[in-house]
Amino acid sequence: MIPILRLVFPVAFVAGTIAAAQPPATDIGSRLELFVDRHLVERVDDVEFRLHAPVKAPRPKSPLPERHMVTVIKDGDRYRAWYRGKDPAYTGDNHTGNPGETLHYAESRDGHEWEFPVLGRHEFDGSRENNVVLARMPPFLTNFMIFLDARPGVPAAERYKALAGYPGPGDKRGKGDAGRGLFAFVSPDGIRWEKRAEAIRYRPEWRHAFDSPNVAFWSEAEQLYVCYFRTWQEPDRLRSVSRATSRDFVTWSDPVAMAPNFPGEHLYTTMTAPYVRAPHIYLATPTRFVPGRGTSPDYEPKDQNVTDVMFMSTRAGATRYDRAFGEAFIRPGLDAARWGNRANYVALNIVPTSPEELSIYHRSGDRFTLRMDGFVSARAGMKPGELVTKAITFSGRALVVNFSTSAAGSLRAELQTPDGKPIPGLALADCNAEYGDTVERALRWKGGDLEALAGRAVRVRFELRECDLFSYRFR
Repeated sequence: MIPILRLVFPVAFVAGTIAAAQPPATDIGSRLELFVDRHLVERVDDVEFRLHAPVKAPRPKSPLPERHMVTVIKDGDRYRAWYRGKDPAYTGDNHTGNPGETLHYAESRDGHEWEFPVLGRHEFDGSRENNVVLARMPPFLTNFMIFLDARPGVPAAERYKALAGYPGPGDKRGKGDAGRGLFAFVSPDGIRWEKRAEAIRYRPEWRHAFDSPNVAFWSEAEQLYVCYFRTWQEPDRLRSVSRATSRDFVTWSDPVAMAPNFPGEHLYTTMTAPYVRAPHIYLATPTRFVPGRGTSPDYEPKDQNVTDVMFMSTRAGATRYDRAFGEAFIRPGLDAARWGNRANYVALNIVPTSPEELSIYHRSGDRFTLRMDGFVSARAGMKPGELVTKAITFSGRALVVNFSTSAAGSLRAELQTPDGKPIPGLALADCNAEYGDTVERALRWKGGDLEALAGRAVRVRFELRECDLFSYRFR
């Protein structure tokens, strides 16, 4: 069953009511807006917000191997992947951050079938005929998370970047000495890497930090480098996440604890990254760690666990995640192996694999898919529902929607003044009722000039009947 969130709005947002005091309009320009949060929603009547579960694609003939710490990047016409491995020839201590950990590389033309090029850079299992990128660099290969730097003017030698580091096990409160934090790495091609200085230092007030993926990216919306990294939330010792920013990938701001956890909830591997079609919205697919369940023979009973994958979002500059949905995004499923210790993680980045499809890569080697923008929909059934946005300003001359209806369903929209009055020629009755299933369609009105409203404050009133509305934008 697809999880459903029913919203209960304060009195000021009850059906048919818009608060008298109008806040300033939000300028959305021509950017895409999703329904992963309620940032631009004023009110809904007979509309539900529905989280859509990704669907497992057919198993590839040549999948990514079952590994932790996976990054997948679409770079031009190639999909590129990096993942952690372990050299079978290493026989020393198996602790996290050990010298036997390795970083491997794979690539794909379609995002489904993967190839593992022979790089010949490092000896692995007694041979150089392998795809190992880095080896024998403790403790950095335990969580080497890569991003393609989209900053304008970035030097060619630093096109790929990473943050990596592991401070060691145990309670480290009071220890803030150099070398325990995250170090910067740069590369021209994702294969040849240069280690730079320590970027984000370990702070003595932390019990523990950095021991799972610590993900960074260049934020087009913030014009900053942003890092979301693993910390603990006290006093309950919950696995959690903090955020820091940098203008140059060298000097970083003081971390801010984002505290996204529900009561008693552990969150691993937030995998936070800008959404490819709306880079001002960051999507996260953390693993929820549920202790005290399952059987993990290699762990003490207190460390036994089961896991699943969650969904949450945040916006550029925000210091909190939006947790509109508390249900699992990807459940463990029928495969018994997915109910084992730490068995459910997904790779960093949700990538497009066709004009209509997004892909999420699971540590099992499986690929899960969603329709483009298809994380959350505003949905109405047989009874028509309405969604009214907050006051916005826009640029463009067309309102484009991503939606799906039944055979009998429909979608219409109306542009209103900030106080809720229909704009002549752009009222609901003037809009052609659209039906079908498409990721992009421009709505049409019988009269009125949409372009003439660009830059002026308006509201959009959507009418839905047996319809899922996934996103909208002006263009």
